[in-house]
Amino acid sequence: MTESPITPKRTILILEDERQLAKAIREAFIERGYNPIVVATVEEGVRQLENLQRIDVVWLDHYLLGVENGLDFVVQMKSRPNWKEIPIFVVSNTASSTNIRSYLELGVSNYYTKADYDINQIINDIGYVLDKKSK
Repeated sequence: MTESPITPKRTILILEDERQLAKAIREAFIERGYNPIVVATVEEGVRQLENLQRIDVVWLDHYLLGVENGLDFVVQMKSRPNWKEIPIFVVSNTASSTNIRSYLELGVSNYYTKADYDINQIINDIGYVLDKKSK
């Protein structure tokens, strides 16, 4: 019997301050074979990016614990050459046209309003982008 090569799990960094929602997002990613890492502040997110060998994608809320918000996180990611190509999916209730435009101008992959999208729909979109990127 030949063994198939083990495909490494894709690591997703989830920045979400709502504890129950973060737990639901984490569970949904685990069910699909991802390796989710959940943090609630920009500082923790940056620390994970610095310490982990690989992060494949970021799920980002606008409002986070601490002083900084999601826009601050995107600015930091896009300013570092080794992080700027990581796809970022913003999932937030903050749907002001100014915020959406700011995120898109900074180069995020997509912006979702929490009330309008199901977690599984967003995960499907993330999977599609990662599959496209790996080809």
